[in-house]
Amino acid sequence: MFRSPRPLVFAHRGGARLAPENTIPAFDKGMSFGADGLEIDVQLSADGLAVVIHDKTLERTTDRTGPVHALTAAELSRVDAGYRFERDGVFPFRGQGIGITTLDVVLARYPAARVIIEMKGAEPELARVVAREVRRASAVDRVCVGSFYPSSILALRAEAPDIVTSASQPEARWTLHRSWVRWPWIGPRPYVAFQVPEYAGRMRVVSPAFVRQVHREGQVLQVWVVNDPADVIRLLDWGVDGVISDRPDIAVPVNAAWYKKRQ
Repeated sequence: MFRSPRPLVFAHRGGARLAPENTIPAFDKGMSFGADGLEIDVQLSADGLAVVIHDKTLERTTDRTGPVHALTAAELSRVDAGYRFERDGVFPFRGQGIGITTLDVVLARYPAARVIIEMKGAEPELARVVAREVRRASAVDRVCVGSFYPSSILALRAEAPDIVTSASQPEARWTLHRSWVRWPWIGPRPYVAFQVPEYAGRMRVVSPAFVRQVHREGQVLQVWVVNDPADVIRLLDWGVDGVISDRPDIAVPVNAAWYKKRQ
């Protein structure tokens, strides 16, 4: 999933500052700028399908209100998911027929893309549905699944040990604590990667010491959300394995130039 001679760039929600987040236009734009993969969010619809949306409710990104799980996948496909996207006082994606899509559509549309799937719910059923769709798409070797909810990650690992996962929030926290005291951890771990912010509130998560700890323990690290060129370069200099960016149009060429200088 993450094997690469150079750091990777993932388009955060497809490129959330380029087009309506977690929609096909955003994914198309992110990949068109040369992103190595996508970072997407999924949760369950009323009829038990994995739909691609970050929030539990609809109002921040669509023309509708109420919980996502109250509507079927077909009904969610008909909401206006481009309604709230604004650029310079204009709403260029309104009324363009952009709905909330499903995980299976995304995996099929980008068959060569690496995909980080963030499960935005604690339900074990969400983990089972994600595992089913990843296997149906023959995407096991290009998908990593993560979640803030340990229950859904544990369910995914039990359901599909062949699908790699990232560290849960408690697992990341313990790794951060070990990095403070340089405490090695011996033995296998059930995750292969960390996707973390540079800061969690006032607490610094990503530092050179944390990067070294992750690498000592045999995992890789991607940092979100990184949009400024100077931040991309600084994090790459620290040794991170990739960035997750709302602006793949910026992050991709900065990453490429950084890597070229080191060849």
